[in-house]
Amino acid sequence: MKKTVLLILGVLVTIIAQAQELNDLKLKDYRPRSIYNIPETIITKALFPVTDAHSHAYPETKEEVAQWVKNMDDSGIQKTVILSMQTGASFDSLVDIYSEFPGRFELWCGFDYTGYDTPEWPEHALAELERCFKKGAKGVGELGDKGLGLFYSKPVPAYGMHIDDKRMKPLLEKCAELNMPINIHIAEPYWMYMPMDSTNDGLMNAYNWKIDLTKPGILNHQQLITTLENAVKENPKTTFIACHFANCSYNLKIISQMLDKYPNLYADIAARYAETATIPRYMKSFYIKYQDKLLYGTDMGFDKDMYKITFRILESDDEHFYANDMFGYHWSYSGFELPDNVLKKLYGGNFEKITKSQK
Repeated sequence: MKKTVLLILGVLVTIIAQAQELNDLKLKDYRPRSIYNIPETIITKALFPVTDAHSHAYPETKEEVAQWVKNMDDSGIQKTVILSMQTGASFDSLVDIYSEFPGRFELWCGFDYTGYDTPEWPEHALAELERCFKKGAKGVGELGDKGLGLFYSKPVPAYGMHIDDKRMKPLLEKCAELNMPINIHIAEPYWMYMPMDSTNDGLMNAYNWKIDLTKPGILNHQQLITTLENAVKENPKTTFIACHFANCSYNLKIISQMLDKYPNLYADIAARYAETATIPRYMKSFYIKYQDKLLYGTDMGFDKDMYKITFRILESDDEHFYANDMFGYHWSYSGFELPDNVLKKLYGGNFEKITKSQK
């Protein structure tokens, strides 16, 4: 009898411990695995040669860059665009590193915002832009504005100045003259603006990147989109690339209307695979409709597994697979199974089109 009681108590203790463990499970530790016995496509190399139009100077040594080139070769990436955001000596040092791998990398510079609140600033910034151009810069970016002003370019931010500010006009016009496209990051995904509560289905990433709209002078999502549209409209000879779908994954009609309206506007798909692979049928129709306006990009390092997940989403018809450690969201993904003609443009054709006069 005593032994039976002890056994029952032991079982109860185990059940309670397991229940407590489940109650203590944190959302950030949630790592679901698909139980479905369905086809799984492993794509190690892109179907067509690729230009990655959105990456950064992740390696810190020439040896690491050499490894990157090997990963590119194995994955079918023929060229990578380094959105350096740098000017001055920092940009020059990148030229020294990446020039040892001719044809494999294309360097873009930033704008130098030093003294942007002085009357002399445009002349200074124009001189540095032309210097970087002569040093080898093929474009400008990634510029960035999450509400308080342009801040990605180094060495200093330009808080309070947005892309449609009249002070930016000479630089945007000079980019048109030099045929230097501008890659710009506007706002953040919409989850970052929503309440951080149980209704936010992007909470796992949203909380880390949440936007505080109580900060003085900060622009909201729509106001930032308006600054982009103003700049695109007022500078029709300048090519703009709104990276990350202009952070309009939640409502692609916003970027769609601008892509329809402005011939000088394009969008890259970098770092928004997780945000779009939940709606594969809608995304496939979007890619087909805007096949002449979209650019492949990654913005997620240079590991081969990173390239593989992008190819799987774009090329396969796989369903209900996870990549939690890559993207940080809790939901599953499905492939778009894009047609070959769309993939060719996305992977490189559109990039070549907008940069062809540089050659």
